[in-house]
This record gives sequence, structure tokens and C-alpha cells, in this order.
Amino acid sequence: MAAHQAGPQAEVSISHLSFENHRVPFGIAESKPRISWRFRGDAQAWQQSSYTIEVSRGKGNGTGKDGTLSRSYQTTDSIYVPWPDEPLRTGESVQVRVRSFANSSNTPTPWSDWVAVETGLLGRDDWAGAGPIAADRPTEVHGPKQPIYFRKSFRSDEDVATARLYITALGLYEAELNGQRVGDAVMAPGWQSYNFRHAYDTYDVTKLVKRGENAIGVLVGEGWYAGRYAFTSNRNIWGDTIGLQSLLRVTLKNGTVVTVPSDTSWRANTGPVVSSEIYDGETYDSRLEADLKDWSSAGFDDSKWLAAKQLPPVKGELVPPDAPPVRKIEEIKPVRVFKSASNKTILDMGQNMVGWLRLSDVRGPIGTNITLRHAEVMDNGELALRPLRTAKATDTLILNGQKQTWEPRFTFHGFRYVQVDGWPEDTELSAKTVTGVVIHSDLEPTGSFTCSHELLNKFHENVQWSMKGNFLSISTDCPQRDERLGWTGDAHAFGPTANFLYNTAGFWRGWHKDMWSEMQRQGSMRVPYFVPTIPPDTLNDPAAFWGDVAVAGPWNLFQSFGDKNMLAEQYPQSQAWIDKGIPRKEDKLWDRRGAQFGDWLDPKAPPEDAGAATTHKCLVADAYLVRMTELLANISAALGMAANAEAYSKQHGELRTSFQKAWMDGNGKMANRTQTAYALGLNFGLYTDETQKAAAADTLRSLVAENDHLVGTGFAGTPALAPALQSIGAVDDFYQMLVQTKVPSWLYQVVMNGTTTWERWDSLLADGHVNSGEMTSFNHYAFGAVADWMHKTIGGLAPLEPAWKAVKVEPIPGAGITHANASFLGPYGEVWSAWNLKDGLFKLQVRVPPNSRAEVRLPRGGKVVKVWSGVYEFEEPWK
Repeated sequence: MAAHQAGPQAEVSISHLSFENHRVPFGIAESKPRISWRFRGDAQAWQQSSYTIEVSRGKGNGTGKDGTLSRSYQTTDSIYVPWPDEPLRTGESVQVRVRSFANSSNTPTPWSDWVAVETGLLGRDDWAGAGPIAADRPTEVHGPKQPIYFRKSFRSDEDVATARLYITALGLYEAELNGQRVGDAVMAPGWQSYNFRHAYDTYDVTKLVKRGENAIGVLVGEGWYAGRYAFTSNRNIWGDTIGLQSLLRVTLKNGTVVTVPSDTSWRANTGPVVSSEIYDGETYDSRLEADLKDWSSAGFDDSKWLAAKQLPPVKGELVPPDAPPVRKIEEIKPVRVFKSASNKTILDMGQNMVGWLRLSDVRGPIGTNITLRHAEVMDNGELALRPLRTAKATDTLILNGQKQTWEPRFTFHGFRYVQVDGWPEDTELSAKTVTGVVIHSDLEPTGSFTCSHELLNKFHENVQWSMKGNFLSISTDCPQRDERLGWTGDAHAFGPTANFLYNTAGFWRGWHKDMWSEMQRQGSMRVPYFVPTIPPDTLNDPAAFWGDVAVAGPWNLFQSFGDKNMLAEQYPQSQAWIDKGIPRKEDKLWDRRGAQFGDWLDPKAPPEDAGAATTHKCLVADAYLVRMTELLANISAALGMAANAEAYSKQHGELRTSFQKAWMDGNGKMANRTQTAYALGLNFGLYTDETQKAAAADTLRSLVAENDHLVGTGFAGTPALAPALQSIGAVDDFYQMLVQTKVPSWLYQVVMNGTTTWERWDSLLADGHVNSGEMTSFNHYAFGAVADWMHKTIGGLAPLEPAWKAVKVEPIPGAGITHANASFLGPYGEVWSAWNLKDGLFKLQVRVPPNSRAEVRLPRGGKVVKVWSGVYEFEEPWK
């Protein structure tokens, strides 16, 4: 194996400064936020030995720390370093910059850019009397709640220095100031376990407030908070009245502070948004717009509006969000307009997406009713509505006779196809008048992958689209039917893949906070099937794999981002699940009497029974219990809890022995001869006898071959299948599975024209008809978990130490793939690998960011080469 530094070395600089796990550190909850920075540059073996940090605080901040503080630290740490100054106060904004020094010289990097960090409201008293308000009108109890328009006029008698809007809703909100939209978040403030954690958002509205008369307006819809949600017709899940809580805080240039809290001095009314429901869609009657013209501007006459009434304080703690908001991320144009079998007009967006349609420059007779029905696929020449179950997924626009542009506000749909009824004849229906608006949580993209196999590239693209469509405030199972819930099992399966593709640290942090609150709610320490829990007082039976995300989720996060504080924060939930949440038999394995999902959606499960797997549900449960106990020992060790680590390691060994007695015969044969049973056994180290392990390896390879190299695993078995085969030297066997195009396989979905990953291996049958079962979502990310193996084995990239401080680079070619590229923008900077097979040589190029290192192993060389930062080239003969 030959290796050498490639190309000229670029100067090392700091490319990105971040605080805690916030993408934008504005309105944050932490008064002493930890600081991290990434590096840019290809200098060889560049390691930090020290850094200098400067914090610039404005005058008159009341801390006695006006001016700039500068401090230096002798350390190699560049992620989650401690806050160097006095704690930030409520609403305080400071500027921070950093430079690093290398261990080989006293030459520092250039200073990073100054980055502003600002806290939100750190206590309830900081809300200055603002509380939740509602329109003084009867609320709709048994049907959709009509969205409410709130407004308030106020004066600013001097020029404005700064202005901040702190806002949340009992429902979803969209705010305006003096006729201008505030921010660009949609579906805000998102979805949380509202009884425990109620998020509010912070906006800089300095440029929107003017001297003299002003007005603020907020439209509020029912959203998750009070709308129809989950599997029943239940409404009013967290409350029966939609409302608003906000505080506008304006600091004038003369130092005076003007506050505009939500209180009973506000006015409220209904308007053209007639209804807006997440499952059923939005109805907008634009004939009612005239009465609300300039409603959020000064001078509007609201004398005929309703009064506002005070509501009780919100139940959950008012906190800034950990995750970035949902935003409009991209736009898609329809690729064709065609007629269904019954002559209905259908739009094909060309991509199964999540969001809605924007209609532009539409003109038709007053009262014209345009109806948009959304679905993911066509069946029998018509829109396939059955997979939506009871969700109507229908938007309606009633025209006012003028040229109009419109899009919904408080709903979203999962769809590729849209049936358009009532389109006016004098407006063209085309890409000129229709745009698909794609929305999801605005996570930072971090991972990429491509290779020479085009179907695998398309599959990887589908995995990314399914993640985007389902990472919408929380990680949902699907975005289209009457479900869209934060299922824990799906998150468990897909977590490592998600953590590679996007920076999910803050996103998962908020979700795990809700999980821990839900676990403690009734003292059971059971992990709910989905978080947030619906109905809020539900106590689910414990279920393996699903509940096990309480352990695996934090561990996977730690591997990707290296945040020990977050790991410690989530440790109580991991420990509580293992120690108290799981019902046990005398041998400490799972109690057999409870409900289990098992290897959900095993390919052989019949359409009418998704849980009828070929592997015993309790075998799956016990295998995961052994593995989760091992992970808890690892977590304890990472946190320096030596006694706990030793205790859980002992439990792990005892549980493994109990598993062998319960599920293996004297020769190590599993009770079920299935891919899942043996994949779990081998991947989780459940064999302690080498002879039995070798026999198990032969059995797994035989099972795969006997099944024509088609997939035989469901939700719980699939993440373990590829690693298990790789661990026994059977990478080629898995490559044969991966590139199969027959059902069940990953590429079957691709050749069937799928643009996202599916819930069921055969959600669409080979004859083009939708599977007759209920579990037929065409946008479900769980089986996309195999992308984690693609990144690690085809792309060759994996973390060797938490936060990618050390990187494992070990690509293994197969399936005729001749080149592959993978990259990950991690806590230290971008790491990438690129390899190709050409002219009898395997060539690999690797980039390692400053302040980190890598261990590189070529597929046939065997020897590990350790390198520090820089760009390196390797090659070896390939015949």
C-alpha cells in the first residue's frame, strides 16, 4: 500500500463557529453556551494546542463586563468548550470569535468571523405580563377550529434601536408587523409534548417597527395542539381553545423599553382561512379578504372585532427550541398534467414530496371553487386515496374574481400526484401557475454519497427525500395519512443514517427531552410507542426495539457529535428504561406476556397483519435487551461512571447467557431459522463459542442464498443484517442483496419508479397496484437504514471515536461498483473519501480535517495506516 500527501496545503482557518447544538444561536435557552468550531484547510498533521476566544459585550449590559473579554486556553479541545465569561442575561446579545494555535508553531489561524449569540427569555417573569389569549367566542368542540386573526396597535415615540418578538401559540402561528411577514418559519412553533415543554420562537423585528403608529397581527390555527390527530377522531388533544402568547419588546434609541404583551387589550376575529387541519387540509375563501385588508397595519379599524380573553398559563415549560424551525426549503415544478381514467385532471410533481402547492396568478369567476386532492401514487388510473385512510389531504381555494396567488398555512401533505377540480378555464394549469413547496426542519446538510451504480445513487437520493419529508419538527413515520407520529422504532432504525445526512444533534435533543418527560409521567419509565404521546395520558405496554431508542438514540448521537453533556442529560432515560421500564422474567429477559411489535413488516408478513413475522417477537426483544444493556455499559464508561459500567457489563454477560439458554439449542442453532434471528445473534455478539459462531455464520449465508439474495428482515432485523454479514466476511453476499431489483429488495422500489423509500417492501405490487394492507406508506424511512452501511462500507467512512475525532476509512468494493465518494461535515470539519478501480489499481483519496486523525485500511492491503490531517492518496494492485 502506497500513501502520500496530495496537492498543495491550504492555510488552516476556522470555518464555522457554533453554540451548543443550535444552527443559529438566536433566542437560545443557555446562558453559558458551550462553543465549538470547525476547521478549513488541508495542512498536514495540523493539531490545535491552544486557542484564544474573545467575547464582545455591548455597553450598558449591566454585567460590569462592557467591552471585549479575551482569554486563552492550552487545550486541544475545539468542540463544546466552556463559556469563558459571565453568564448571559435574558435577551442579551454578544459577539464571539476564536482563533487557534497549532502544536507545531506559534502561528495562529486567522480570527474566525464574529458570530452573534443571543439568549431568549430565561424565566416566566421575563414575559412582562404576557399570557395566552383567545378570541372571546365559543370554541368549536366537535369539528375543525376556524383560525383566528389577532391584532394589536401600539406606538413607538422614538427611533428604534432593537426589537424582538417572542411568540408561541396554542396551535400554530404566523405573525406580521406593519403588514410584513415576521421571519420565514412555517408550522411554528412545531410539535412538542406540550404538557411538559412548550416551545416559543424569537425574531429580530428591528427593521419592521417604525417610529409612530404600529400594529402587530398574528394568525393562529389549530395545528397538532387542538386538531384531529392520531388514529381516532379525537380533537382537543392538548387543549380545546386555540390561542396566542407573545411579547414584543422594543428598545428605543433613548434607552426606553416598550413592551407589547399578549393580553386582553388585543382584538380578534375570523377571516378567509375557514379551516386548516393537518390531516384534512385547508379551505380558504378569498371573498372574505376585503374585510381584512391591511389587518396587520396601523390605522386598521378593528372596532367591530371580538375582544380577547385570557387563558390559563400554558402547562408546559416555556422554552426556546433545540431544533431549527420548519421552513420552505425548496420548490418543485410539475412535470406533466394528464387525465385520469375517469377524466380527472392530475398533476404529476415528479417527486414524492412533503409540503403543499402554491397557486400563482390564478383568475376565475368569483366563487369558483378550486379543490386540490393529494396522494402519493396512482392506482387503476386514479388517485390512490385508500392509503391515506381517513385523512382527506384536500385544500380548497374559493376565488374572489381577481388575479390571485395563494398557498396554505397550517397544513401539509405527502404527495406526488394532485387531482385538480374546478380549475378556471381562463387560467393555464401548468408549471407557470403551480409550484410544489417542500418543507421540513431546516437541518444543516452534512453527509453525501455517490457511486458508479446509478440505481444505488437513486436509492440513496430516495432515502434523503424520505428523511426530509419525515423530519418535520419531529421525526414522523410518514407524512401523508392519518398518522404522522413520532414512532420510536422508526427513529431507532434510522438514527445512524440520519446523523450522517444532517446535523440532527439539536433535533434529537428536544425529542429526547419529551421522551424523558413522557417516561416519568406515570412513574412507569416506559418508553411510549411514539413521542409526543397521543392521547397525552396514554400508558403504552413496553415494546422492545421501539423503547430501546432510549438507549441507542443517545449512544448514536454521542458517536456522531461527541456531546457528553447531552449524553449525561439523556442518561437517566436510558437507565430508567433498562432498570425499570422493561418487565422481566426470573432470568431477567423480557416477560413474555406483554405486547411486542417484533420484526415489524417482515417481508413474509401478510398484508392484513404487519406484525406476523417469521422470527419470534420475544427472540427479537431479548436480543435487543442484551445489546442495549451492553450499550448502557458503554455509555456509563464514556461518562466516567466506572461502577455503573461494571455493573451493566456484568448484566450484559448474564443476559447473553440467558439468551443462549432461551433461544439456542446446544449447538447454537436459533429457535427460528431466519435472517433476522441470525443477523441479531451475530451482530450483537450473542455467540460466545467460536464453533457455534462459525456455524451460525454459515447458516446466515445459507439463508441469504436460499432466498435468492432477497431481503428477509423487517424493521428490527434490517439494521443488523449488513453489519452481521460483513462481520463474518460475507460482504459480497450483502452486495448481492443490495443490488437486487426483485421484491423484496431496496432497489425494487427504485425500478418501480419510487422517489422515496417505502413502509412495506411491496407497498406497490409488481402489477402496479397498491398492496391491499393498511401499512402502505410510500414515504417511510425505516428501511432506508441500510444507507448507514453504504456510507461506511461503499463510501468507506465511519467515526472511529466520538464526534469523528478519529475517522475509520475502510472502503470495500463489490457488486461491480468501480468508484464511490462519501463526505461528512463533522464537528472538526469535512472528511471525505473517494476511490476508483481502474487499470488494475485501487486508488483512494482521503481528506482528514485539522485537529483530527484517521485510520485507513485498503480492501486488500490489510495493514492500517494512521494519518493526521491533510489529503492523502493510497493505491494497491487490484486484479
